[in-house]
Amino acid sequence: QVQLVESGGGLVQAGASLRLSCAASGRAFSSYHMGWFRQAPGKEREFVAVISLNGGSTDYADSVKGRFTISRDNAKNTVYLQMNSLKPEDTAVYYCAAAMRYRFRTTEYDYWGQGTQVTVSS
Repeated sequence: QVQLVESGGGLVQAGASLRLSCAASGRAFSSYHMGWFRQAPGKEREFVAVISLNGGSTDYADSVKGRFTISRDNAKNTVYLQMNSLKPEDTAVYYCAAAMRYRFRTTEYDYWGQGTQVTVSS
């Protein structure tokens, strides 16, 4: 079992930055690839970014590429999502998730956090 708790969300203006954190507890954090997903009202949950076990590989959704950066600190059992140049369309609940394999789809992740709200005003 892995427990995940996100933090760092909030209300910001377009163009601002936020850094989300996801703290993990339970089984060895470094054994899991970590992903960030988001869900806007009335829409399906979508992939945002993924990072491999040791941080050597990352991938991003096209909509955030060049603006968002995923990173992890295995010593602190934490994964981060640095979000720059935020846009109103980035407004969503952001979730972190853990998977045994390097994956992009929500159905392939084993553990989820409760989510943190990010709201970007225009």
